[in-house]
Amino acid sequence: MTRGLEGKVAVVTGGGSGIGRSTALAFAREGARVVVADVTVDGGKETVQMIKDSGGDAIFVKTDVTQADEVEALVEKAVETYGHIDFAFNNAGIDGEVASITTCIEENWDRVVNTNLKSVWLCMKYEILQMLKQGGGAIVNTASVAGLVGVGPNPAYVSSKHGVVGLTKAAALECAQSGIRVNAVCPGVIYTPLVKQLMDTYPDMEQVAKSMHPMARLGTPEEIAQAVIWLCSDAASFITGHPLAVDGGLVAQ
Repeated sequence: MTRGLEGKVAVVTGGGSGIGRSTALAFAREGARVVVADVTVDGGKETVQMIKDSGGDAIFVKTDVTQADEVEALVEKAVETYGHIDFAFNNAGIDGEVASITTCIEENWDRVVNTNLKSVWLCMKYEILQMLKQGGGAIVNTASVAGLVGVGPNPAYVSSKHGVVGLTKAAALECAQSGIRVNAVCPGVIYTPLVKQLMDTYPDMEQVAKSMHPMARLGTPEEIAQAVIWLCSDAASFITGHPLAVDGGLVAQ
């Protein structure tokens, strides 16, 4: 632990479990105060308690990131509590239903695109407005290897994650001279509680998932968290608009 982010403030959406929780904990270990946002109250509050139990400082804000008024309220609460926002990790997202282009229903398409892509736009809209007032900040969005290459059958998810990569680049260019850096992480298959549950249900899935990665294993939420922390830190001060694959070599194939 370097505590290199002492005195900084980080907002983490989807912070109630998995990658979001691990990243919130990582920010706290580095000395940042953390605003944990999630639509799931119990998980979000549990993350905050874990941070406090470790001597950190955090609050929970229940947020549906597909709703502009709730996202705006999240940013306002963060600033009201801590005075500013230095980092934002826009991580909330869903997989949606596995379906082909011809069998994907409109309801599933809208839900996935709204949760995975529209939410990132809304979050950045209000985060960037605040960071412009402050004179700078760093944002990391969660995309996916499915935002870099086609996988299937899940057209809504692939489209949403490709959209996150494009939106990240657009925002990075807009903010390049404003002291605001915008990047994305593109995880491979990560061993989150949800993935573990699926693999417990479908035992063959674990070996299939491992075989997708040249390193022959799954990633961990902590490995994604460390990539996010690095992208937010001064060590990445000349990096913006970059979709960083954290995937055990999957997209190098």
